[in-house]
Amino acid sequence: MTAKARTGLALRPVLDRMAEAAAGWLASLGPGQRAKASYPFPATGERTRWYYTPNERGGLPLAEMDPVQQRLAHRLLASGLSEGGYAVASTIMGLENVLDAKEGWRRQYAGRAAPNRGRDPQLYFVSVFGDPAAAPWGWRVGGHHVALNYTVLPGGAVSASPLFLGANPAGTRLVGPGLLRPLAAVEDLGRQLLDSLAPDQRATAVLSQEAPGDILQTNRPVVEVGPPEGLAGARMLPQQRELLAALLHQYLGRLPDPVAAVEAERFAGEGLEAVHFAWAGGREPGQPHYYRVQGPRLHIEYDNVQNGVNHIHSVWRDPLGDFGQSSAG
Repeated sequence: MTAKARTGLALRPVLDRMAEAAAGWLASLGPGQRAKASYPFPATGERTRWYYTPNERGGLPLAEMDPVQQRLAHRLLASGLSEGGYAVASTIMGLENVLDAKEGWRRQYAGRAAPNRGRDPQLYFVSVFGDPAAAPWGWRVGGHHVALNYTVLPGGAVSASPLFLGANPAGTRLVGPGLLRPLAAVEDLGRQLLDSLAPDQRATAVLSQEAPGDILQTNRPVVEVGPPEGLAGARMLPQQRELLAALLHQYLGRLPDPVAAVEAERFAGEGLEAVHFAWAGGREPGQPHYYRVQGPRLHIEYDNVQNGVNHIHSVWRDPLGDFGQSSAG
């Protein structure tokens, strides 16, 4: 059996769950809802238009579904995430209530004419592209701080990027000690890796003492970057590469295990030596900071600057394969 065939076999249960979930959700919709929810494939202009800010977009929002349809939509969302990834995404969606309270319950949702809450756990939009029964097809779920984009290609290949998760507030006080921090590990491991570096390594890794105000690629449909910057894994000690691998796992671990395993194969063993880690901003908690992880078919960005350094943006992308573009043509 070829490596490609083995990969297709490993992914098949995940792809079958996605197809079943998408078909079940579409079947539950009325004609008007389905007209909003479904597009032909590839519909490239629409399919590659993605957002992580709260604004009106294509697709059918949870707010326009009944409870059963909402459950089926969440089933589709969960089919494209690991158990932990779905827990994080659900927590982020629920934080809209906390953010609404912090902002005084008065913000409106950009571009939405119907009466609305500007911060609303039900303003997450679901779309399906093509027929889930026959590849190629795709689906997405997007709203404030959640963007999941899947493309299923003939032969069992799959693209799961861009995959964006953010949090505002990044940390919120609970009753008693401690904070609710849904993206804690992506912050803490990044800083732990930086702190593990020797001065000469850190001088290479730190690009600027000032962090940018957001991830640099924002929501571009195609990653536009030059050669990797920062410190290469080849120049790290074994324990530092272990931290780099752990940080990478925080992003790939959002995916179902078989999908994550396919992506992780690119960076197994010596492959991690070609991965670069770059930092900008302060080193201490509470200081604005940013990092980037780049390698072959890898582009990760993380930023925590806004709202008093309590607002995280984080994204995993494949510069050659976002939206399945390297294979779909």
